[in-house]
Amino acid sequence: MKLDDDIHNYYENLVLERIEKLGLHKDKDDDFIADLSCLTLNQCPARYIRFEVDMAFYISTSEKQQMEMNVAEAMEKALKYLNSDDAKKKAV
Repeated sequence: MKLDDDIHNYYENLVLERIEKLGLHKDKDDDFIADLSCLTLNQCPARYIRFEVDMAFYISTSEKQQMEMNVAEAMEKALKYLNSDDAKKKAV
């Protein structure tokens, strides 16, 4: 069973925007970006939407800023982990 192709977590967009803002897509391979995305998203609450335009009408500026801060903090933790010796040992 499939719900709908359009349903997705709004945080996914914010994570991708943050990756681009930090330029990580230029320096890191696809596996690193995928791991980073998963680790970051797992720290953020899910916010499912069907259409991007829905968020424009139902989210305040302060709420969007808070979501962006959530992503920034979660990604910082994920990056620290992925760049740590523990993560490197598990990859071997």
